[in-house]
Amino acid sequence: MVRRLIIALVVVGSIGVVAVGTVVARNGSLPPELQEVRAAVARYHDYANALADGYSVAGEPCIESPDGAMGIHAPNNALIRAGLLDPTRPSVLLYMPRKDGSLRLIGVEYMKVDADQNLATDDDRPSLFGRGFDGPMPGHNPSMPIHYDLHAWVLDTNPAGTLSQWNPTLHCG
Repeated sequence: MVRRLIIALVVVGSIGVVAVGTVVARNGSLPPELQEVRAAVARYHDYANALADGYSVAGEPCIESPDGAMGIHAPNNALIRAGLLDPTRPSVLLYMPRKDGSLRLIGVEYMKVDADQNLATDDDRPSLFGRGFDGPMPGHNPSMPIHYDLHAWVLDTNPAGTLSQWNPTLHCG
């Protein structure tokens, strides 16, 4: 089992889909660069701290598909507008609603607006953690521009991969 896992990681990493360093180890630990992200966002387990720092879930639904869920997105519009990619200051926090209505922090998302707003070009595709962002993709609502994004499941384990868009173990309802 371990031999197959290592071979699969080398093959996948060699075609540029995901870097070996971005995979959660068997013991559930993250590589150092993602541990740093987890530590940087730990204060946002308390949603009041996220609000104070400019993140907001106002009007955001819990996003789910047949592939799993992303949760509720809490974007920080100032960080998105600034266009800077700082791994320790993600532009979006991901939460799951609890039965009592409170929010549980589950991961982060990095978002970068597409410079030319053209879905047919991707020469400005950003990358973090050795992986290119998903996209370009249309906005998810009328006010959102064409963009790239990258999810990082630094607080919940994702069997689809630490940097996968959807987490098949999560459900909104």
